[in-house]
Amino acid sequence: MNITIVGTGYVGLSNAMLFAQQHQVIALDIDPVRVNLLNHKTSPIHDTEITQYLQKEINFQATLDSTLAYVNAEVIIVATPTNYDEQTNYFDTSSIEQVLNDLSKQNSQAIIIIKSTIPVGFTQKIQAQYPNLKIVFSPEFLREGKALLDNLYPSRIVVGDTSEIGQKIGALFKASSLKEDVDVLLMDATEAEAVKLFSNTYLAMRVAYFNELDTYCASRGLNSKDIINAVGKDPRIGTHYNNPSFGYGGYCLPKDTKQLLANYQDVPQTLISAIIQSNTTRKDFIAEQIVKKAPETVGIYRLVMKAGSDNFRQSAIQGIMKRLKAKGIRVVVYEPVLQESSFFGSEVINDLIQFKQQSDIIIANRMVSDLDDVPEKIFTRDLFGDN
Repeated sequence: MNITIVGTGYVGLSNAMLFAQQHQVIALDIDPVRVNLLNHKTSPIHDTEITQYLQKEINFQATLDSTLAYVNAEVIIVATPTNYDEQTNYFDTSSIEQVLNDLSKQNSQAIIIIKSTIPVGFTQKIQAQYPNLKIVFSPEFLREGKALLDNLYPSRIVVGDTSEIGQKIGALFKASSLKEDVDVLLMDATEAEAVKLFSNTYLAMRVAYFNELDTYCASRGLNSKDIINAVGKDPRIGTHYNNPSFGYGGYCLPKDTKQLLANYQDVPQTLISAIIQSNTTRKDFIAEQIVKKAPETVGIYRLVMKAGSDNFRQSAIQGIMKRLKAKGIRVVVYEPVLQESSFFGSEVINDLIQFKQQSDIIIANRMVSDLDDVPEKIFTRDLFGDN
């Protein structure tokens, strides 16, 4: 098949590599640097499997030309960013709408699969606006840095369409995965949209729960690791996704929790708003613990929040930085992926030795061997050495 992917972030590129093994794939983007890198078999994002697959003999090209991308497309996957707008309490879906408007003008007969995260009810509304298009929502459940791996071995495939088109889409994704037994779940579009938001909000809730457990232990002088290990031995809870942090962050969890809360307008709730508030409270607590140590200079070791990722959008550590700077504490940053000499007014020091020397305390969301020689300077809540 001829498949076009619109957007070359984690979602778009992982889908492109997934399908380029068996189909002809064109990736459309507005960034000439990204397009050039991809056409030279170089990934613009950090993802081991995407990097490996780009080196294979696959049917893939990237382009800035929308006409080339759309003209023969049988399936078009929209994976453009939808940032959360705090003013409107709504995802900014303008990038998706622009793509759909262009396709409507061309009277495209392709099946259009929205992979971007959207508000509950968006697909139904936009389908009514563009009745000549075949629009389907299919949520993604991908980890940054492991996006292609999660597409190759999906936990489940959810398609927001119960017709023959939905069956075709489910079969398309299943046939391209390497997992033999994967559930394909067909449902209405609005239910599929809700699945995405409720899934990510549950993950945020789990992060918030173990962070609040850790806050209690730190405040009372208890051993967090012993308690979390014992709590997790209950098979209903489990020992996964339980490592305390500075708060949930990244591209999805902060905005998806807020969008879900916005969708609760006129619906009784307490828990969803508490999850969001808990994340703020955790950052307040962490900052207070550091301030109590009275450092002159605090070093931030990496803005990224998890191993194997180069993304620091909405990372919780940025919230810690703001709180420390508001107290008049000098903050310096060590972040190799940053080319700039400063980050929101904080000096970037990319000489690791110099960074360690200048920092009275070094904040590290996750411990790494780079910091083994300065254990007395480290502030972290990492208990298990994983994400």
